[in-house]
Amino acid sequence: MKLIPTYTWTKGLHSMKEGSQNYMKQPWASGVTLLACVVIAMLLANLPFTKDLYRAVLDTDLSMSIKSPADPATGQRVIDWVFPKGMTVATFINDILMVVFFFTVGLEIKREVVCGELSTPKKAMMPVIGALGGMCAPALIYTLFNYGTEAASGWGIPTATDIAFAVGIMSIMGNRVPVSLKVFLIALAIADDLGAILVVALFYGGKINLGLLGIALIIVAVIYAMNRLGEKRMMFYLVPAIAVWFLFYYAGVHATMSGVVMAFFIPMEPRYSRAYFNRRAKEYNRRIDEYTDCEGEEGVPFPNSPQRHCLRRISHIADNSVGMSYRLEHALDHWVNFGIMPIFAIANAGVEIPDPSYFNIFQWNHELGSVGMGIYFGLLIGKPLGITLASLLAIKLGVGEKPANSTWKMFIAVACLGGIGFTMSLFVDSLSFKANTPDIMHHLQDQGKIAVLMGSLSAGILGSILISIFSKKQKQNEVASPTTN
Repeated sequence: MKLIPTYTWTKGLHSMKEGSQNYMKQPWASGVTLLACVVIAMLLANLPFTKDLYRAVLDTDLSMSIKSPADPATGQRVIDWVFPKGMTVATFINDILMVVFFFTVGLEIKREVVCGELSTPKKAMMPVIGALGGMCAPALIYTLFNYGTEAASGWGIPTATDIAFAVGIMSIMGNRVPVSLKVFLIALAIADDLGAILVVALFYGGKINLGLLGIALIIVAVIYAMNRLGEKRMMFYLVPAIAVWFLFYYAGVHATMSGVVMAFFIPMEPRYSRAYFNRRAKEYNRRIDEYTDCEGEEGVPFPNSPQRHCLRRISHIADNSVGMSYRLEHALDHWVNFGIMPIFAIANAGVEIPDPSYFNIFQWNHELGSVGMGIYFGLLIGKPLGITLASLLAIKLGVGEKPANSTWKMFIAVACLGGIGFTMSLFVDSLSFKANTPDIMHHLQDQGKIAVLMGSLSAGILGSILISIFSKKQKQNEVASPTTN
């Protein structure tokens, strides 16, 4: 009887594990998880019994200090080291965990450039031009509302597209969206990520320490040389990556850029060729058969000690027959989508709402401009307008071609999904307005977060409605066309 609860508990755990694995395989799962985390963050930031704890946890200092005894007379210390300086829980999430996120983004961009939708000029031209238009138009709209005000530096916030939400909505839409448009939007979002990375690197870093930056670039050059010489062992890239992060962090370049830089130098080619894998796997399989019952005892369970060695060697060769870039992208995918990004959302989407008027983002004044209107209209109108006009121009100039089996109405509907900024927009918001006083900076950042959430939600709803309407009309036309003929 005692075994029944244990069996029930084990069966329940197994079912839960199986259910979570099935959930994480769904293309919309990451977007749904992030949306849930936004709700959790807003509750934590506003419930009376959690809001103080929420802020206290994010502001908790994580720096390590090494101090020698203080001089009794002067109070000074010979050794007084703090590393990393100013490292709170919030900074740890934004400057360390997000490095992993940007690293996976870099791996994804590299894969698409080498062998994906950005691998040839003809393939890359439309998404890249569309992404460029989708960044310039929102930045221009934001600037129209905020030029000459304290909020002018936030123009980069509405320029990004969140690929997780966009892909999630398209998955829910099913076959209403042509496959060619799905591929186009994903490629555009990847090109958009690259643009957002450049924006952060060029416009949202701190004061540059050229000495530290120079050392970092020397290490990067050594990594590049190792890559060109054919080095494919992970440790020779992991250790320098930590050094590059450290140098970027103290050089004034945003530390997350170290993840992108390192991703571009991770080898895609496998360490072992197909022929080598086949030859060695065949050899070790032969040895496994020879080592059966080699310990001299009948009934020795498989695998015995020599067989385990052979299996380990086969596993090692199999792992290294896949490029390091692919292995890392696969290994980090779930950790980023269901670990790092939800943690980032909980840490950055929580805005304390003192009263309902805080949601009124449609206000403007001479000193602070209107972060809310700039971001909201930048995402909702600027994104689809910029993507569509830039793509239309590319087609007219003959440097791009419209995705197959798509209409301009459906193109505009899908372009609306490009207005879902979220992750990257919240990230840029956390880096913006730092030239202002702390009170003004936090006020503008909070207004920015609310506008990002409202703008992204509105863009997602608008895109979904337009896709549904245009797909119905297209089906009606397809049904009616045989009759007219």
